[in-house]
Amino acid sequence: MIMSQYRPVALTAILTSLLLAGCGADQAPTSETTSETTAATPEATDATSAGEVPEGVAAQYATLTEEVEAEGGRTSSGDWEVAYIVEPAEPWFETTGGDPTRREPAEGETHHLEIIPIEAATGRIVPDVPIRLEVLDDTGEVVDEKELMFFQAEFFHYAHNFSIPAEGDYTLRATLQAPEFPRHGESAEELTLLEPVTVTFEDVRLEPAA
Repeated sequence: MIMSQYRPVALTAILTSLLLAGCGADQAPTSETTSETTAATPEATDATSAGEVPEGVAAQYATLTEEVEAEGGRTSSGDWEVAYIVEPAEPWFETTGGDPTRREPAEGETHHLEIIPIEAATGRIVPDVPIRLEVLDDTGEVVDEKELMFFQAEFFHYAHNFSIPAEGDYTLRATLQAPEFPRHGESAEELTLLEPVTVTFEDVRLEPAA
């Protein structure tokens, strides 16, 4: 009878031991799961690096900066930053109406003048911008003017070949119309690049091609 009184106590001890052992067994996978989560961290890092600026985009803006500093200038007005570049007259390929055809500079064309419209808030080159560029001499007379074309090159830009009558210092006057592309946004008040702008670059030296 005495032994039967202690059997429940012994049974309770055995069950307790089994429960504790079971709890210990349940904890092992938790440690492995933590290790797997930690091991996945480099994959998250790889995903972040995959979102970096593509090499070609970075190169485009690096080349643009170099050429503007070496052969042009820039100014700001409202939502716009506008840069210009002066180069000798250039050929290009025309792709309208069939296979690409190479257009050589026409007789009398002396300079290839480029305008780059940039969204001031982001630094992005803006597409679909109607641009008219005038070249004025020191008396204020317009010696040449063109509607610029959109070019694909080392960086996207707007340009045309111009005919400059003589070496000298000129003023470039660029008139940019607001692009007509649709815009995303929560309200009209937050939209940008809605107004046309005219900028001038004075004392721009235009010399004959070497």
